[in-house]
Amino acid sequence: MRTILVTGPGGAGRSTAAAATALTAARAGHRTLVLSADPADGLGAALATPTGPHPVRIAGPDAPLTAWRPAAAPFGADLLRLQEWAAPALDLAGAARLEAEELTPLPGAEEAAVFRALRESAQVADTDVVVVDLPPLDRALSLLALPPQLRRYLRRLLPAERRAASGLRPVLGRLAGIPLPTEGLYETVDRWDRELAAVEAVVAAPTTTVRLVAEPGPAATTALATATTGFALHALRVDALLASRTLPRSLDGDAAGSWLAGPLAQQRAALDDWTARPAAPVHELPHLGREPRGLDDLAALGVPLDAAPPRPVHWPVEDRLAADGVLVWTIPLPGAVRGELDLLRRGDELVLTVGRFRRIVPLPSALRRCTVTGAGLSEGELRVRCTPDPALWPRK
Repeated sequence: MRTILVTGPGGAGRSTAAAATALTAARAGHRTLVLSADPADGLGAALATPTGPHPVRIAGPDAPLTAWRPAAAPFGADLLRLQEWAAPALDLAGAARLEAEELTPLPGAEEAAVFRALRESAQVADTDVVVVDLPPLDRALSLLALPPQLRRYLRRLLPAERRAASGLRPVLGRLAGIPLPTEGLYETVDRWDRELAAVEAVVAAPTTTVRLVAEPGPAATTALATATTGFALHALRVDALLASRTLPRSLDGDAAGSWLAGPLAQQRAALDDWTARPAAPVHELPHLGREPRGLDDLAALGVPLDAAPPRPVHWPVEDRLAADGVLVWTIPLPGAVRGELDLLRRGDELVLTVGRFRRIVPLPSALRRCTVTGAGLSEGELRVRCTPDPALWPRK
């Protein structure tokens, strides 16, 4: 299954670009599903067909095109169950119970519903392409990084070995003199872990890419440069940069001395800058003189669909033991600034910080038996030098 995640700065026309991408895929003969978390239903406005909690078939394309805006995830039921399972410990602490009437949807519940739908779509054989209309850039980056982060928290708080020792819990509870979590809690945690793992697998799949949408201008240029580094840190590939609402180049000569001269010059400068960057191909989406509405307008935008996604991102480990006595781990970080870069070794993990982005990644197996002895940033690549620990490295 091909998955395309669409995001960009706020107000850039993300939902319209997602709808147009889905239409291109469907007209190319792919069975296509487009998902959105937008409570205002920008996707439905672009398609001229309201979307909601039940999938809606869009008539017209050559292959099935379905639009779906899943309902917010019902977290309250799980929370109330956890409260019941933890009742003995809560009673000891004098905690006041929550009632179902008190629970309101949490921020991000809509996005969680989209993740659930994305996971379910990956398990269905009748979908070729899934297009996801994500929130604006900052929220999208945090959202895509969430599944592995939550899984890591679950592993730390309730390790798999502890969850597996179900038969020992009553005995341990009597020995400790305090109530231990019940079987239901561990079953819920295991279910959460499986569901998060399924979402993580879809996002990290070789057939998943990110598509950025922005209206050419200085603010968008800064936002996209920062976001490109953030996506690279999470090993997410950008397959295209869609320049929305691009004014016709035929106006360049006629606009001299008019109010259009400024916007045209600003757009041209931004487009030149984007094209010069090797991050992703730039595609200009024309300004239609109105907000695109309906399939004809979406088709007129000419949004492309690459025949194959770009190559997967690799973080290779180079063996330089013979020449320099080190292993070098290369991490592509386009746009990273040396002064905003930091890394910290914690056990078998490396904490990578690039500006306001942070990711905790497991070290490759060979590097776990090494000491991090240095790192350098050059031409958009971070090279981490690791020296084998004599106490852990096999002797010849």
